[in-house]
Amino acid sequence: MYADRLNRTGGFNPGSLGVALAINAVVIGALFFAAPHVLPFVPDKPLVTYVPYTPPPPPEPVPPADPLVRQQPRPAPRPDAPTPLVPTITDNGFTVAPDPLPYTPPIGVEGSGTGTVAVDPPKLPPLFVQPGIDPRYAADFQPSYPSEERRAEREGRVVVRVLVGVDGRVKQVERVSATTDAFYRATLDRALAKWRFKPATRDGVPVEAWRSMALTFVLQN
Repeated sequence: MYADRLNRTGGFNPGSLGVALAINAVVIGALFFAAPHVLPFVPDKPLVTYVPYTPPPPPEPVPPADPLVRQQPRPAPRPDAPTPLVPTITDNGFTVAPDPLPYTPPIGVEGSGTGTVAVDPPKLPPLFVQPGIDPRYAADFQPSYPSEERRAEREGRVVVRVLVGVDGRVKQVERVSATTDAFYRATLDRALAKWRFKPATRDGVPVEAWRSMALTFVLQN
């Protein structure tokens, strides 16, 4: 009996080995499932923010430049008709023709009408001013009435051309017409001795120039 108990307690028991293996398997399985589950590291992607793109507004349209306006050619102004010289009869019968106005040529350029082309204005000719009567000596222009013509109660008219120097004096006298020689001689003597003029000028410079003079001899009652 003792031997049988010894054999039961000290011998190899296959059942115990199976139980031990089962317990170990349970423990190992519990440890396996209890271990933390490690996932592979995946780096975060960079944060990208999408901003909606709004295209800029189109530029404002530029209005087209006005086409070149063609100017219609202007007709050149016509020079004024010269004023007729009307002799002036004084109380003592001496007639003086008024000074004619200096001629001023028209300024203007006629265009062809094909465009606006800048054209330089034409160069004006030198401005010429005829000799004029000096008002300080106007009373000295009256010639003496020829005595023979007065006795004959004859009236007359004389037209002469005189060359006026730069000093205003008469340098030369030309006869154009005369009723008688006596009227012409009286006019000639008076012109050379007493007549004084404002000399003619060209661009403001005194020059010699001719001038016509008409005189009428009239008897006073």
